[in-house]
Amino acid sequence: MRKPVSPSGESRAVGRTPRILGGLCVAAGAAAFAASLAGDRPERAWQALLINFLLFSSIAQGGVLLAAVASTVRARWAVPVSGLAQAFAGFFPISFLCFFALALGGKSVFPWLGEDLHGKEVWLNLPFLLTRDGLGFLLLYGIGWAFLLQDLKLRMTTGEGGSALRRWVSRRLPRGPEDIERIGRRRRLCGGLYCAAYALVLSLIGFDLVMSLDPHWYSTLFGGYHFVKAFYLGLGGVIVLAVLIRERAKREVPLSCFHDLGKLFFAFCLLWADFFYVHLMVIWYGNIPEEAYYIIRRTLTPPWNAVAWTVFLSAFALPFLVLINRRVKSMPRFMLALCILVLAGLWLEHLLLVGPALHPEAVELPVGALDGLVFAGFLGLMVLAVSAMLRIFPELLPGIRPAGP
Repeated sequence: MRKPVSPSGESRAVGRTPRILGGLCVAAGAAAFAASLAGDRPERAWQALLINFLLFSSIAQGGVLLAAVASTVRARWAVPVSGLAQAFAGFFPISFLCFFALALGGKSVFPWLGEDLHGKEVWLNLPFLLTRDGLGFLLLYGIGWAFLLQDLKLRMTTGEGGSALRRWVSRRLPRGPEDIERIGRRRRLCGGLYCAAYALVLSLIGFDLVMSLDPHWYSTLFGGYHFVKAFYLGLGGVIVLAVLIRERAKREVPLSCFHDLGKLFFAFCLLWADFFYVHLMVIWYGNIPEEAYYIIRRTLTPPWNAVAWTVFLSAFALPFLVLINRRVKSMPRFMLALCILVLAGLWLEHLLLVGPALHPEAVELPVGALDGLVFAGFLGLMVLAVSAMLRIFPELLPGIRPAGP
């Protein structure tokens, strides 16, 4: 028999501090974005919005994927953090709205608008892009929330004393073993569907929002590269959240779970680097000018070559050398610092992919205080979304094991 969870009592585990800090960050980011739009270089504001939209959306999508994969394959080691991973679904509505906000950026976000695309106009036109990507996000996020709702029904014992959303979710809680088994099957089905939708939709987003910035360059591997990187980001986000919950809320996350997360993080560090290497090797070996310029511009030409080396060191070389050590994976605070380093490195990686296309004549890095403030704004949105999920549904915190198989 599961012990009932009190939303009012358990919400103290989240506290007010994240909400206050998150709100301040959102206010600062929104003010900086608005001021930049009103200034003489509004394109810098749209660059910051695009980069941070891609980064934080990937963290949320990859975080939920961890829970979906764990549920689908019945990975019991992930049970202590599966609820935390699902809390990232709170960012999905924000991501959906930010995607359509990008359309207001025009050529600052879609530099191919108005250009001769040599027959690609059928695919690269703004109404069609917004429609297909919007439907893709709607499908992915809808399945992600359906998966979350089925899991919550197996975790919750009551919906009393909470918000309207909590009461709505609790309307059909299982009443016996048959209901638990039925909801468990639905949860696994939704988890499997989310995995499939994740691969398809993130491949599409990688093609449409990143690769298309250089409309005459293409790579059939770019979609896979994008969704592998998103899972790498999601794992880093889950580890950071798990460490903070363990330290601040005194919620026990077993060291063995951190060790398993560290091994998976290490594996996707290698897989992400492998996808990058495969891109580089094939383009170098083919030596086709219209393909090679993309790599040369980003790895050999100033100012982007310095960014490329920084990304290599922070997102692959240092994590690889550190995570070879078995003991490090079971040291939460050390993993926290390492994951923050990787997330920062992958922010720069997004800049490396996006920046040269949006600023083809740049001789200095188009980065400044604005980028830091917009990043802080998105971080605040993520903090507010995740803390709201944990406050409304404290069953997602470590220590609450869902019923059923």
